[in-house]
Amino acid sequence: MARNVKNIKELAALIGISATTVSRVLNGKAELYRISPATSKKVLNAANEFSYYPDRIARGLRLKRTETLGLIIPDIANPFFASIAKTIEFETRRNGYSLILGDSLDDIQTETELLNLFAGRKVDGIILAPVGHSSAHIEEFQKRGIPVMVIDRYLPGTKIPFITTDNYAGAFEAVEYMISKGHRVIACIQGLKGISVNTDRVQGYRDALEKNNITVDNHMILGNDFGVENGYIQTQILMSREKMPTAILALSNLISIGVMRALSEKNLSIPDDVSIVSFDDQPYSAFLASPMTTVEQLKEEIARIAVNGLLAWIRTGKIDQQIDKMLKPKLIFRKSVKTINV
Repeated sequence: MARNVKNIKELAALIGISATTVSRVLNGKAELYRISPATSKKVLNAANEFSYYPDRIARGLRLKRTETLGLIIPDIANPFFASIAKTIEFETRRNGYSLILGDSLDDIQTETELLNLFAGRKVDGIILAPVGHSSAHIEEFQKRGIPVMVIDRYLPGTKIPFITTDNYAGAFEAVEYMISKGHRVIACIQGLKGISVNTDRVQGYRDALEKNNITVDNHMILGNDFGVENGYIQTQILMSREKMPTAILALSNLISIGVMRALSEKNLSIPDDVSIVSFDDQPYSAFLASPMTTVEQLKEEIARIAVNGLLAWIRTGKIDQQIDKMLKPKLIFRKSVKTINV
């Protein structure tokens, strides 16, 4: 039976590798320092064989950091946020940090409670996908000195750094594409009114119509939630009108699921009866009966920039003034938009 080792120096001596290299591998920084996979494997196998695990509590006390980040998202069941969380966890671990995940349940009070809980756990920084209209509680929280990085949207009137999508450009391009396919009566099922994500997407929708000399019909802009039920109810309303849209822009993947269900119940098919473009490409989008044309947000890139930007802030004590980013989305063309009258 292999004996236990007490510290990195002892483990390094046993396997003939420098203590610095062993430390970097065990702290998840092998890739950062270009340590070969073979060396990393040798260190990890030895650590397992000799039952050595770094004392992160002692290390944290020395560095005056816990090497832990907090992540708060509105709904872990939403594939969009689940995908972002997956990449954030990987990037955090790759940098030798641990991650605590909180689900705010799309509730601002729960979000506030999670911020306070993470502060009590002494996290070094927080990545937050905020909910609701108010940012006062986030600004107040940041006064405690804990770095907060916002993802998915930005908070107007604040200096809180953010990484998000150029939602205006995504909506504009999607509507122009539908117009190019002959559509003139295009509905927009929106999410929560008054937040940057929704405001920018709706403005992109409006401007694309106006650019192409199509009058904006405010009755074709409806909804107030990013969920499935909103997409379902608003589609029922749209399809009950005398003037029905030939195409729908759904401002979230969950909204589009509700749209599809409502159309199916009315025996309307996509795209023969109604065309649709949805924000947020998902693994299932290409495998639907009518593969969905989507506005793909760069989820992995958002996650990577957020983690690395936050860690740089933690390590230097300074915010990179260039960190605020709007990443241009990609329109993925499939078969959910029909060509008409062209």
